[in-house]
Amino acid sequence: MNNAFSVAHGEGDAYWFRVTLLEVKATGEDTNGAFSLIEELHPPGCESPLHVRNNEELTYYVLEGEMTFTIGEKTIKGVPGTCIYVPRHIKHKYQVGGDSPAKVLSMFTPAGGEQFFIERSLPAEEYKLPPESVEVDGEFDMDKLTATAQKYGIEILG
Repeated sequence: MNNAFSVAHGEGDAYWFRVTLLEVKATGEDTNGAFSLIEELHPPGCESPLHVRNNEELTYYVLEGEMTFTIGEKTIKGVPGTCIYVPRHIKHKYQVGGDSPAKVLSMFTPAGGEQFFIERSLPAEEYKLPPESVEVDGEFDMDKLTATAQKYGIEILG
């Protein structure tokens, strides 16, 4: 069976995850569980919490802007063309630097990590950064975010 597919820019399902625009390019359902791929657009200064993924490896590929990744004890500066690999069970985080947004591809292997974002996001009304921080339940609730993360094998450390 040939389940080849393609998703052009702007054709994937778009979501707002807090201050970020996500475009899901491939889900586990699309790839028979092999991987999932999300194109992410982050505003300047955006920062993820320190966390650990226990179910999948994560590969970032920076398309635009600047990002600083902390992976275990390593600090890696990501500029366009930089590929960053994060093994499972390793604490990591990132921060967008500079004055402009950063665009990055995030690939989860095997698939599954995309479902956390889909569950905790709202469908994007436009293909651009959200006008302000958006929350699934209307208001940020760290307990709900942490509970959803745990469901997908993610430990939020701070």
